[in-house]
Order: sequence, then structure tokens, then C-alpha cells
Amino acid sequence: MYQEEKTFTFRFSLEASFPDDYEGDEEAHAWVREWEARIKPDLLKVLFESLRQHKAWQPHVRNRGKSPADEIEIVLSRDFSKPQGFSLS
Repeated sequence: MYQEEKTFTFRFSLEASFPDDYEGDEEAHAWVREWEARIKPDLLKVLFESLRQHKAWQPHVRNRGKSPADEIEIVLSRDFSKPQGFSLS
């Protein structure tokens, strides 16, 4: 089977600012834990809910060996080798 690919990147850079007298790591990176525990899961949930509305496309996560703390690859695939059928939506 012949397959083509196109890559598109959303990149999130997290930044935190502290007062001049901050000595580092006092809050044990609580701001990163908030991203990992609350924001990133919510973002992925909303993203997959949106992608699943496009019935011809199948979203799934693909792991290429990087830590999910650093990268989550989402594959959106469509199989044109099967009959597409008719849809009014």
C-alpha cells in the first residue's frame, strides 16, 4: 500500500517568572506539575473530541520513543483504499 505523510507542529513552551530574590526550585516546579496534571490532559481531551467529529479521519497517539512529558504525537489518518460511502454530514 502506498502511504503519504505531512507533519504539522503545535509547540507549547512553558515559562515561569519569579521575583529577583528567588533562589530556584523553592516551589519544586509546581507550575510544571500543574501543566502535566491539569492543563495538558484537558487540552488533549478537547483536541480528541474535536478530531473525532471528522468521521473519515481516525486520530490516535503514536510514540516515537520520546517521553510523553516532552512530546505527544497525534496521528490523524484516513484510509482511501477502502470505499468511502456516501454521507450527508
